[in-house]
Amino acid sequence: MPAVAVCRQANLADVEPLYNIIEGYARRGIMLPRSRKVLERQIQDFVVAEVDGEVVGCGSLCKLGEELVEIRSLGIAEGHKGKGLGSMLVEQLVEEARRQAIPKVMALTYEVSFFLKNGFAVVEKEIFPEKVWTDCVNCAKQHCCDEIAVLKILD
Repeated sequence: MPAVAVCRQANLADVEPLYNIIEGYARRGIMLPRSRKVLERQIQDFVVAEVDGEVVGCGSLCKLGEELVEIRSLGIAEGHKGKGLGSMLVEQLVEEARRQAIPKVMALTYEVSFFLKNGFAVVEKEIFPEKVWTDCVNCAKQHCCDEIAVLKILD
């Protein structure tokens, strides 16, 4: 029987699997780490992907202004990549931005082709002063950022 994948709103019981997924990426320097306390505080911003009841993916939305949200902490556990779970999570996060009537969804990423496949376009980071002053100002890579900015404008 094929595995059943679902996306749903995260809850406090998901903190540990969220932490483990994010930490795996953070150790490789491709995602900002998030403490368990931060995850608990921001749990309402997260969605998770479950396969047969196990949390194997996550992503969150962070509001950067009235017209802009950022997709953050988007990750899939090893062994579950390449199965469409990331696209399911992005679709759910984009729908949440629509529900909140926020017209622009951005991300900073190393996986440009994934975001292009999901309807985003590459843009200059400098068009997001909200992002720069919220997070980049505290980042070790602030002056040598190698992430690519992508943007999806919702209709």
